[in-house]
Amino acid sequence: MIPSNHIAHEVFAVLSKKSGAPALVDYGLPLIPRLNRGTLLVLALRMSRDLKAEIKEKRVGVVLSPGLGGVLANLALFFADKVPVNLNFTLGPETIKQSMEEAGIKTILTARALTRKFPNFPWPDELVDIGERLKGYRKEKLSLFRQLFWLRFFPGSFAKSHEVPREGGEKEAILLFTSGSSGTPKGVVLSHRNLISNCLQISQFGLFAEDAKILANLPLFHSFGFTITTLYPLLEGLEIVSAPSPLDLASSLRAIREERVDVLMGTPTFLKGYLRKAKVGDLASVKYVVAGAERTPPPFREKWEKEVGCKYLEGYGLTEASPVLSFNVPGDGSRENSVGRLLPGVESKIVDPETKDDLPSGETGILCFRGSNVFLGYLNQPGETREVLMDDGWLVTGDLGRIDGDGFLFIEGRLSRFSKIGGEMVPHGTVEDAAAKALGFSAEDDPVCVVVGMEDEAKGERLILLTSVDFDAEKLRKDLSEAGLSNLWIPREVRKVDSIPILPTGKLDLREIKKLVAER
Repeated sequence: MIPSNHIAHEVFAVLSKKSGAPALVDYGLPLIPRLNRGTLLVLALRMSRDLKAEIKEKRVGVVLSPGLGGVLANLALFFADKVPVNLNFTLGPETIKQSMEEAGIKTILTARALTRKFPNFPWPDELVDIGERLKGYRKEKLSLFRQLFWLRFFPGSFAKSHEVPREGGEKEAILLFTSGSSGTPKGVVLSHRNLISNCLQISQFGLFAEDAKILANLPLFHSFGFTITTLYPLLEGLEIVSAPSPLDLASSLRAIREERVDVLMGTPTFLKGYLRKAKVGDLASVKYVVAGAERTPPPFREKWEKEVGCKYLEGYGLTEASPVLSFNVPGDGSRENSVGRLLPGVESKIVDPETKDDLPSGETGILCFRGSNVFLGYLNQPGETREVLMDDGWLVTGDLGRIDGDGFLFIEGRLSRFSKIGGEMVPHGTVEDAAAKALGFSAEDDPVCVVVGMEDEAKGERLILLTSVDFDAEKLRKDLSEAGLSNLWIPREVRKVDSIPILPTGKLDLREIKKLVAER
């Protein structure tokens, strides 16, 4: 059954049951506040009443860390029937300003500390300080107590009185901007149906136990951070254990240790920090880790499982898919080097990169998916939308992959990260791994080299290798040849750069990398 309810309606239904059950603990605040479901719900509805009266526009910006402030801000906007736009504050001010103008954002919910921390952020005139609002609500103790009593004994009447939205369906629920790793960030419009469907699909897949404790430290502007570690626990009735950032390892490790967190979510880039900083016993409660957003080097996965003693599982998703498409699950539901099986209700097909014809099962081609979690389109970009979203609902990902006979999905790479040289498809990632090894670095280290494809009249394309370490060109080419790379795969040119551009999410910043090549 395709869900048609509003996210606010679904969250209210969960939080109003067992209102005394734990809902959120925030290790990003000094006193580590703990809120039960009823208190979180009453505060969100109280804030929504203010936002309805004060903000006229439909879309509202949010610049907050995961935790009490971020969860309350997004919930209050849902209850006010508005669209949260969690902005990526790590991007440049011009890019952020462009995104805000594109979305028509005139008001931002934030905290005073963040306005001081990011002075170059293009803050609008209209700011709502969530921390100050919460201080004000504390003075309304008697009123909040009455609200909690009303909620506990008369939930139906309480919901009707507060005009909790019911109809969601294909209405825009949130707007997330892509990281823009290879171009200008695009606004991904996700509906209530998209998000609720994806959470239901995850629930049906059985990845998380009913009493699972998931660390929520991924940024809210990250699709995994918003859907999996924030919205999913709210809809499933799981307690959110939050820390301010995956880079704040001290807070994250403390939360894991003291709350007995059993599931970690993150990118390999962020997860490397845990192994560097964790002390004996810090990760003892972790049963498994689920990684996504970028490829995990096999040596790092092996090191994690050996040192932490828990299963390292990979998943796959895209912001345009709300975001989850597949997961490995503990036991027989995992396959080494794969990103797992597709979630229930997700259809797939694989097409030839050149002809766009459907390919037989098992062959490698461009991955396409269809399901109720696939997005509505890009904001104000019909041309870009038509490129990735077919009329019959298929999402063309641009990722190359295959599905084996047992239904496990294997990602071979990004189409934009392949070069066609002499009629042969050359994966940049394979060349980068071989080059890093030849230069004396392992897959566990930060990137020290990157491959870029450039036009070449004779071969179609030629490879250029950028590296941030000293090298001997002749020795490097010899080592690559001895490692088994054919002459077509060995970069024609090697250049030294100060550093390899990386996005805050840990992905390669392909736009800046191409600029480096163009400048030379």
